[in-house]
Amino acid sequence: MKVELSAEAHAQVEKIDAWWRKNRLVAPEMFITELGNALTALEEMPTLGTRYVVGTKNVRRMLLRRTRYHLYFIEQKERLFTVAVWSAYRGRGPKL
Repeated sequence: MKVELSAEAHAQVEKIDAWWRKNRLVAPEMFITELGNALTALEEMPTLGTRYVVGTKNVRRMLLRRTRYHLYFIEQKERLFTVAVWSAYRGRGPKL
């Protein structure tokens, strides 16, 4: 199944990746590598992740274990649409 990033999720990825490269000098590509691996895994097995209740929306999320970010995604017309990339340390989910 095809996986796409929303414009907002893409902007979040760029911001997170820039921060990671600047502040994680030992492993500057860890975030973008883990994200790429997760997106590939979702293409192959779109049922990964867990259900995340947001009103009536059927949202799922997947934890990037090493970097501690969640991917929030929904299924739309034969594709998975990533709507947010959010730090698990924030203590709350994104506005979806």
